[in-house]
Amino acid sequence: MSGIEQIMPGFWRIPVPLPGNPLKELNSYLIRGQDENLLIDTGFRIEPCRAAITEALTELGVRREETDILLTHLHSDHSGLAPELVGPERRIYVGRVDLPYLANSAVWKKDFGPRFLKMGFSEAEVGRRQTENPAQSMAPEDCDRYFPLDEEDTITCGPYTLRAIFTPGHTPGHLCFAMDEERILLTGDHVLFDITPNIATWRELPDALGSYLDSLEKMEAFAAYRALPGHRGGGDLARRTAELKEHHAERLTEALDAVRTAPGRTAYELAGRIRWKIRARNWEEFPLAQKWFAVGECQAHLDRLMVLGKVDRLWDGAVWRYQTAEGGCAPETEMIRS
Repeated sequence: MSGIEQIMPGFWRIPVPLPGNPLKELNSYLIRGQDENLLIDTGFRIEPCRAAITEALTELGVRREETDILLTHLHSDHSGLAPELVGPERRIYVGRVDLPYLANSAVWKKDFGPRFLKMGFSEAEVGRRQTENPAQSMAPEDCDRYFPLDEEDTITCGPYTLRAIFTPGHTPGHLCFAMDEERILLTGDHVLFDITPNIATWRELPDALGSYLDSLEKMEAFAAYRALPGHRGGGDLARRTAELKEHHAERLTEALDAVRTAPGRTAYELAGRIRWKIRARNWEEFPLAQKWFAVGECQAHLDRLMVLGKVDRLWDGAVWRYQTAEGGCAPETEMIRS
């Protein structure tokens, strides 16, 4: 298979295509030991991902029976094929906080609908989530092979040891992995270099953006490491961390401006007033698959603004609406402070 890149002896990057997705492809990483292998992230549970990664593993002489899976986080573009690719007697390692979403998909499905209805999605849009939201339609099947990891836990395969770094924000239990002797950091989706990681709202993270910004501070310890991200190419870790902080500062300003100019709106409506790098003539024609991410990210910024005391959230009996902390709610909307 073309595209496999050897990073070090016994350590490869496998490009896994993500058709129709703005991310384009996943960087899956493989470590080969004497009688064991470690596959880091897998791709969606769809045939193009399945074909690409199985072809690569065959080319590299990897036997499923000897293969453990290591997941940086729960998102389906990283976890979708894990139950299919893990060896029959092997483990799927994942952050402890993310594990319940993968071990029992009902956790995600139960939380998804009510949460997004409160943000302002319609019943019809939420009803289409099973087929049009990749977080569900391409997610892994339920599995009992998951094994939890906490910060500073280590996994050794062949000559390499990976140390878990807890970096919540992109997901509640996101992990980066440091290979300290080699001065390499697998950043998952915590730090991406060509695109900005999506920061959405989570039940476990009342201030997901605040958690993400705190996690970015941990990157200072790895400024001299080579960063291997979950998507696309790498780069200067310290510089990129500073850029991500600046991006979210600008996005917070943009979200606050949207609330000021359109008080009393939902996160769904406010997201339509924010700029996104998606080709669409207007918010109504914005792809629904991308609206989940856009609205979730808008919500995370609104949550952060509430923590900073700049925005108030009010419940109108069906949805959450937002106004600046000094007032300015749409007068025709009767709302109850909660």
